[in-house]
Amino acid sequence: MNSSTYTAAIRKSVKWLLLVVIAAAGIYHMKFASVPVDTFEVKRNVVVGEVMGTGTLEARISTIISTRIQERLTEVLVEQGDAVAAGQLLARLDDGELRLQVEVAEAMLAGARATAERVRVDELRAEAVEEQARQNHQRVMELAVQQVSSTAERDKAIELLRVAESDLQRARAATLEARQQVVTAEKNLAYQQERLGFATILSPYDGLITRRDRDPGGVVVPGSSLLQLVSTNELWISAWVDETAASALALGQPASVVFRSEPDRDYPGEVARLGRETDRETREFLVDVRVQGLPPNWTVGQRAEVYIETGRKADILALPQRFLHWRNGQPGVFVATDGRARWTDVRPGLHGQGVVEIVEGLSSGDQVVMPAGPKQSPLKAGQRVAAK
Repeated sequence: MNSSTYTAAIRKSVKWLLLVVIAAAGIYHMKFASVPVDTFEVKRNVVVGEVMGTGTLEARISTIISTRIQERLTEVLVEQGDAVAAGQLLARLDDGELRLQVEVAEAMLAGARATAERVRVDELRAEAVEEQARQNHQRVMELAVQQVSSTAERDKAIELLRVAESDLQRARAATLEARQQVVTAEKNLAYQQERLGFATILSPYDGLITRRDRDPGGVVVPGSSLLQLVSTNELWISAWVDETAASALALGQPASVVFRSEPDRDYPGEVARLGRETDRETREFLVDVRVQGLPPNWTVGQRAEVYIETGRKADILALPQRFLHWRNGQPGVFVATDGRARWTDVRPGLHGQGVVEIVEGLSSGDQVVMPAGPKQSPLKAGQRVAAK
């Protein structure tokens, strides 16, 4: 064997040796090296069962302030963010034409009343004439019995009585018609006064102006939004909750509300109303949670999370939910024993916010582990572990 061939053989052997060493190191690392893990010591604690939902801040009573007539807007007296009282003047419309219509209605009523008074006088006169004709008829009939009056006189008395009775009936009909005209004029005046009242827009209740949609100068029409008003007596979070939580919810349950504008603060609340219809796409239903306190700069429609308390257990074994794993449909955890991860089946109970009750499978003091860091591979039974 010449020297070049010998050298090549040595180099080849060194390469194979290096590959074997690298492979052995990899196998050792995978099988014998410790995996860094996060640990948690199981201990007795309090677990609060919660149902979480996401929703928006809403007022139980809200109103779009609009006009009832089409007219030019002349004045808006409030701005968004203003607190208003029931009956407070919010805006005015141009009322010039409406006032003229009220004056016309007043004049028509005065004319109708004058006519009614005139026909009433005519009715009194007709009553007097009819009474005179009746008395004359009676006198003539008595003389006819005594054969003192003539047939012509008797016929004349009967004719005069019939004419007087007819005139009285006509006078009474005119009086009734005049009275109806007065009633019609009174109702027309009330109608025109009511329309005039539409030119002043008042607050229907105590509340807060959340939005102003129009400025003076333009013509507003019925149904168009002028202002938006909410009652601040009762504000709640209308939260969407998964339908699987329906059986655990009830009116009056305590809750905590976390607004996204203040993620580090909880506001107390309680369940005020449960929805009775589930969305057929998301499989969620509405739960209204009355909130007892608001951020300094709250807005209707702002997002918040609600955590509704459905149960509470004290002095029970509990651990963070992130340590709980599922394998073949069975919940369990990895427990550190003699430096190795051992799989243990468990039976969870009450679930809280990030915490779960362990009914069976663990004891107080057990060291539960999970891979440290989000990019770590899942643990395997028997794998060496070391606390991070």
